[in-house]
Amino acid sequence: MNTGRDPGERRPGGALEAEVLALLQSSQQALTPGEVLRHLEDGLAYSTVVTVLSRMFDKGLLTRSKQGRAYAYAPVADAHGLTARRMRQVMESDSDRAAVLTRFVEDLPAGDEQLLRQLLGDLPDQE
Repeated sequence: MNTGRDPGERRPGGALEAEVLALLQSSQQALTPGEVLRHLEDGLAYSTVVTVLSRMFDKGLLTRSKQGRAYAYAPVADAHGLTARRMRQVMESDSDRAAVLTRFVEDLPAGDEQLLRQLLGDLPDQE
């Protein structure tokens, strides 16, 4: 994955995580740090990749399983699932969920509000 940056040039904050996440989401299987390093083709240190993967695991973005002496990492969800997860985390950070949901729906464009109503209407009633 060639980033077009000069060797030694620093990435913007979060850019390496985004690159790693995109790589893992496009992979058909979990990848070890060494495999991630080979795919990034960026002159990174192995320890940097391990650190990034470990931090992403700690944030709940990745799962990991033992593969030989290393861990193999995979995303917990696809891109849409991760976006939904971030939305839920932000909503849960506010103590008044009803107010957050009300404001969210009030601010939706008409088409999105209609889609949300349709999706909610398709859900089975929960008792």
